[in-house]
Amino acid sequence: MNRQTMPAENPIQGLPDILANGLSVVFCGINPGLRSAVLGYHFAGRSNRFWCVLHLSGFTPKQILPEHACSLLDYRCGLTSAVERPTVCANDLRKSDFIDARPELERKIRQYGPRYIAFLGKPACSAIFNQRELPWGQQSMRFGGAKVWVLPNPSGLNRAFTLENLVTAYRELVEAAGL
Repeated sequence: MNRQTMPAENPIQGLPDILANGLSVVFCGINPGLRSAVLGYHFAGRSNRFWCVLHLSGFTPKQILPEHACSLLDYRCGLTSAVERPTVCANDLRKSDFIDARPELERKIRQYGPRYIAFLGKPACSAIFNQRELPWGQQSMRFGGAKVWVLPNPSGLNRAFTLENLVTAYRELVEAAGL
């Protein structure tokens, strides 16, 4: 067994969504990393900058720990994943994984009715909308009734964006959403 395969008799499950009706923003990760899935918390990887960036950009008044992710609802924000299946690396996913996941993701967004869905990274949004080139920030399309926003992925593997760059990008959504 290599590090990208998991035994079928003991599959690691995805993470539960953190959603409620009428949120301002739902953050949509690509898929859970293995560490997050094993621990049972969103963005629990040691080098993941999600929780720090949310705080520094103004979504939350203090930095939330992954194990307290449900408190994100107190700030009118929620969490979901484009693809529920955990992997070592998001690059382990295929375009078909996103296409197959689209109907359920869209159903959830339509059901809960957030103002914005913020895709964390371009791969999921590109595959779901079948568009190769997407700019960062607000998009012209809607998804499940929500305005679409594309933010840089906060994964520690994403070295193209410094912490300062991430905070700046996320702050634009804070301002647009009026949070």
